[in-house]
Amino acid sequence: MRRPSIRLRLTMMYAAALVATCAGLLALNYALLYHRLYTDPSAPNAMQLEKLENAPPEAGDRARETLDAYHARQAEIVSLRHATMVTTIGTSAVALAVTALVGVGISWIVAGRMLRPLRTLTATTRRITQDRLHERIALAGPPGELKELADTFDAMVSRLEASFTSQQRFVADAAHELRTPLAIARTGAEVQLAKRNSTPEQWEAAARRVLAATGRAERLLDGLLALARSDSGVLAAEPHDLAMAAAAALADVDQEAELAGLTVTSDLRPAAVTGDPALLDRLVSNLIDNAVRHNRPGGQVVVTTAGDGAEATITVRNSGESIPAAEVDRLFEPFQRLARNRPAGPHSTGLGLAIVRSIVRAHAGTVAAAPNDDGGLTVTVTLPAPP
Repeated sequence: MRRPSIRLRLTMMYAAALVATCAGLLALNYALLYHRLYTDPSAPNAMQLEKLENAPPEAGDRARETLDAYHARQAEIVSLRHATMVTTIGTSAVALAVTALVGVGISWIVAGRMLRPLRTLTATTRRITQDRLHERIALAGPPGELKELADTFDAMVSRLEASFTSQQRFVADAAHELRTPLAIARTGAEVQLAKRNSTPEQWEAAARRVLAATGRAERLLDGLLALARSDSGVLAAEPHDLAMAAAAALADVDQEAELAGLTVTSDLRPAAVTGDPALLDRLVSNLIDNAVRHNRPGGQVVVTTAGDGAEATITVRNSGESIPAAEVDRLFEPFQRLARNRPAGPHSTGLGLAIVRSIVRAHAGTVAAAPNDDGGLTVTVTLPAPP
């Protein structure tokens, strides 16, 4: 059996409340009318009636006449009251029935107007698909519960649209980035196989190109896995020190920084945090790698860590190209570079800062970046300290 619609149920509730209220008012009016209708102001009171009923014989005829007249008036009043009440009840019943019918109609219209935003919400929800996330309810009208619900739904769809757009762009960029090293390896192998008289030196050079291309693809896949892992949340909650992680990361890039002529300075003070050690090491490593690889020859890198018991911070500052302030946020998106048409470096995956931001979010921290006046970038990561 199909359940009545919510509009019908609201209509019946409104109509029932209206009829019950009208019936209560009519009953109260009926009671007041019954006790006040045709009151005889000249009627004797109880003491006077007792005197008339116990009057002496010499005043018997006069007293009897007075009593008879009183009883006659009372009988007439009762008859008139009964007739009036019967007429009133009939009229009230007809009026109540008419009120009920009118109330049902008005309640149906009111319920429909109240539920109109819900119908709009339902229709919009049915239209929304992965390809139509631009749909919005955009409910107009004064603030209220239904408008708040519609605005909340619109905000949710906006977040979904942004998420789907970001995901589609990420997949497209990842496919493009992976295709480049694979195409290099395939082309090199095909060219080498097409040569009939290849020397060992040529085969060795081709093998090195293939190794370089597959190494780039491997680093990209490793970055994608790290990004996916950090997006899924922190997998461990262990004590860790950002200062130790920074020291290890600086040791790893020491040779690369020396070849580039970079001046690396550090002030590593204890910065205790709680989280996933592998992800935290990756966060610090990405920050320092990014500062070294996106630098200028003879530039500088400054790494500092600190902790005050409530939070721990790591700041990485590097020299380099001048960065517009409006472009800083874009650098934290996957596969984004300062110059959009600039090819990626041999060791760059385009995921460094994106992984940093994802790991920071997974650890309930914050990351802030600001361009330096003389070029380069300063990135500060703040993480909550362990209790």
